[in-house]
Parts: sequence; C-alpha cells; structure tokens
Amino acid sequence: MNEIKLKAEISARYKPFLDKILRHHQELIHSVHIVGSALTRDFDPKTSDINSVVVLGKMDLKFLEFLAPLGKKYGRKRIAAPLIMTPEYIDKSLDVFPIEFFNITQLHLTVFGEDVFQALDIRKSDLRRQCEQELKVKLIGLRQEYISAAGDQKILARGFSESFAGYMPLFKSIILLLGKEPPRNNADILSMLEEVSGVRTEVFKIVLNLKKKKTKPSIEQLTRVFEDYYAALENLGDITDALAI
Repeated sequence: MNEIKLKAEISARYKPFLDKILRHHQELIHSVHIVGSALTRDFDPKTSDINSVVVLGKMDLKFLEFLAPLGKKYGRKRIAAPLIMTPEYIDKSLDVFPIEFFNITQLHLTVFGEDVFQALDIRKSDLRRQCEQELKVKLIGLRQEYISAAGDQKILARGFSESFAGYMPLFKSIILLLGKEPPRNNADILSMLEEVSGVRTEVFKIVLNLKKKKTKPSIEQLTRVFEDYYAALENLGDITDALAI
C-alpha cells in the first residue's frame, strides 16, 4: 500500500479493509483508489468517511456479495462502501458523469494496481452540460426545501446543510470551465470560484458552517441565507449557460 501521501491514521484505518479484499479476491481486482476528502486538509477523523473506488477487471456479483457483510464492521471505522466500477464502465460513462470523474481525477490516490484515472479524456462540453443541469436541479431543490420547512428554523438549517453535499465537485468543474486549475481544499475552492466568476461565495461558507454545526442562526438570518444562496446559484447557472463550449 502506497502510504506516502496518506495521513498515518487514514492509512491505518483503510489498510485492513484493503488487505481483506485482496486476500480473498485479488484476481478480480484491477485497481483500488482512495478518493475525496481523505486526501485534503478538510478531512475530519471524527466525522469524515474514507471513500474509495474498487475497479474490477469485469463486473462480478460474487465480489459484491463478499463486500456486503463487511459494511457494518468497516462502517464503524468510517470506511464508506466503495464505488465499484470496471474500465469498460468508466470509458462508457465519462460523458454521463463528467463532474464525478473529473473530481476523481483530481482527488485520488492509487493504493493497488494501475492508475486508471490518471489520463481520462473528459470533454469540457460534457462537463458544461452537467454543470448547467446540476445547478438547475439544485435551484429547484432549494425552493422546495425552503417551502417545505414552513418557517421552522431547525428544519431549514438542516435542509441547507444537507443540500450542500456534492457542491465542491460542481464548483471545481465550474472553475475549470472558466479557465483555472481548481484547488483541492474547500476554502481555496470557494475563494477561486469567487475570483473567476465574480459571484460572492460568502453564503457557501455560511452553509458549510451550518453543516459543521458551528452556527445556530435565527429564522431571519436563515431567510437571508436562502436569498443569498439562491442568488449565487442562479448567477452561477447564468454564467455556465452562457459559456460557448
């Protein structure tokens, strides 16, 4: 296991899981990759999961049946169920999930086998299309969450914090479309997004703090958050829609 770029605690937690799947099914496995926040300074050992991708030479349902009972044991160690893919699936899905694959190319560490994510050809036209779609979907979701909360402070705060999942990969993709190489860490991503788009990102920092339960705003403050949140997403949507890619 390549431990050079992994924090010691992350390596120690993941290695028993890696050893187990290799001991029982190494012949099926093309490669294994740590992905996401475990490779950034945003990783919190108390609350963050270790995410990974297991690439099989070809799909084998027996391997899934082997993995399923391990979930409870390793879940307690905050090791999330790995994404299971094959090289063929990756090749055929780049145009469908360009945001997700771009994020993996930027944040992954191969701990076994060949680095299948190193040289993926992700077309910016596909990336722009998914960014536009994601922003429009998130605007619809934000409207529904605000209405459904019916003025309840706790429900609204929870809805905002839960809605933020998946935003950083989206923001990194927008930064790339606007001509910059995106950073790896959340604070840097938000700063660069504001720099390249001109859209104020302070509201996203507020929502991140809600997610971390660092603040307890009033319903009046949350109403202002909703307005700023909605305006920022709408502006990003207009910018993305106008890109000639």
